[in-house]
Amino acid sequence: MKYAILVGDGMGDYPLPELGGRTPLEAAQTPHMDRLALTGRLGLVRTVPPGLEPGSDVANMSIMGYDPSRRHTGRAPLEAASLGVDLAPDDLAFRLNLVNLEFKPDGPVIMRDHSAGNIPTDEAAGIIKDLSRHLPLTSGQKLYPGVSYRHLLVWPGLDNRLPTIAPHDYRDRDVTAYLHQAGPMQPILDLIRASWPLLKNHPVNRRRTEAGLPAANSIWPWGQGRRPSFVTYRERFGLSGAVVSAVDLIKGLGVYAGLTPLKVPGATGLIDTNYAGKVKAALDALKTADFVLLHLEAPDEASHQGDLPEKIQAIENFDRLIVGPMVGGLEKFAAFRLLILCDHFTPLSLKTHASDPVPFIIWPGPASSLTYSEKNGALSGFLLEQGHRLIDLLLEKS
Repeated sequence: MKYAILVGDGMGDYPLPELGGRTPLEAAQTPHMDRLALTGRLGLVRTVPPGLEPGSDVANMSIMGYDPSRRHTGRAPLEAASLGVDLAPDDLAFRLNLVNLEFKPDGPVIMRDHSAGNIPTDEAAGIIKDLSRHLPLTSGQKLYPGVSYRHLLVWPGLDNRLPTIAPHDYRDRDVTAYLHQAGPMQPILDLIRASWPLLKNHPVNRRRTEAGLPAANSIWPWGQGRRPSFVTYRERFGLSGAVVSAVDLIKGLGVYAGLTPLKVPGATGLIDTNYAGKVKAALDALKTADFVLLHLEAPDEASHQGDLPEKIQAIENFDRLIVGPMVGGLEKFAAFRLLILCDHFTPLSLKTHASDPVPFIIWPGPASSLTYSEKNGALSGFLLEQGHRLIDLLLEKS
């Protein structure tokens, strides 16, 4: 038996007046997902347990069958695993974004873009290399380059109980008060401020500004945590497998789960990603392995940008360029089961994540006679409150 999970990050949304009260998922042309929902098991699943932040780390941990209430220690340790960084017990890992801040003449600081305009990886790598040389890093502190705006800071011995904030939660919002905290946050804020003069006239930023693009004019550490403890898929289910994603978080979850993260040339995490390459990597993995998870970040990124046309296009690309070809490839195996879902809502009205239960499809399964949408997931009458149990439905363990 072959098993596949396809995740359209952030596809879930709320009804929008400009779409006549429909959601982007309802407005998008998704014939493949609709066919699978009509003839398969449709329902809702709560991927974000009550009391936890609706981040992709929490939601995808649930999807992969791990209870975030027990296993989640922070987002950054997962990204560290993807980068091959072996954290010591005392190491605190931070996700380090390159962001664009607007410094108002009268004092306020506005978070304009959590991704510095989705800065390309090669440009970001040069910035991180220079910051590693010139930031006032203490003994043991280290920066690691990642993909696009997503990087890693390791800081030994620091207290984990720090009220850092996710920059994508504060797009176009005033972050002045946050930057003027005192107490245990002081070392983090001092490091942020130390990056400003280094980045203000950086050659990469000069070129970006001349081209009318947002400058990566600040670092932003957040999502900190220490190394978690996981049981692998081989130990739990007797399965081998792989993950396909441009996002270090997803690849890191795969590492801890004992799955192989596959590198796909041209996989960007954005709408211009290498869709065919991702599908080929996933299907090739299943020739020898039992399980694969394929993740697409593009709908989430469009939501953070507040870009409705791009979100609809990203959803349609997921359906046409990933779901359709994956089903065609899976049907060549003797037996398979497929799970399709979004990890969390990323409503355009909020430009950040929300913890609403998300619609899922398991196929083959009992016919629902409903197409794939948030509303129809609710109309199915099935709500799985413990998201980490969804893997048991896919694997038919319960």
